[in-house]
Amino acid sequence: MNSMTGLSLGRIAVGIAALAKPDLVASTMGQSTASPLMTQWFGSREIALGAATLLAKGSARRNLGVLGMAVDAADAATAYAGMQAGHVNKQIGGALVAVAAGAVFSGLLGLFTRTKRTSKAKTQA
Repeated sequence: MNSMTGLSLGRIAVGIAALAKPDLVASTMGQSTASPLMTQWFGSREIALGAATLLAKGSARRNLGVLGMAVDAADAATAYAGMQAGHVNKQIGGALVAVAAGAVFSGLLGLFTRTKRTSKAKTQA
């Protein structure tokens, strides 16, 4: 399984968890469990992005991968800013930044290996 597929499946799994158990996901991310709304919005976004990427082919899949990396980079920046502002404790904030940065890395890896395979196939044709 390539990293883009794995990342997409991971997004869907996290999204399902956020919709089904928003209080558990929110507390894991160091947030209040008083209102599940934001966590469920996050879950819906993750499911939609993961499913769309899995179903897409060719350049559409690549573009969705790039979009996912942009979203993950924004998540990392937001987690870092929240940690610096004291809204998220440093241990949880660091973990959130690491997970989001890891997703960006995984997306880059998926794009790189796909581009490498595509280039190799073109030179062999």
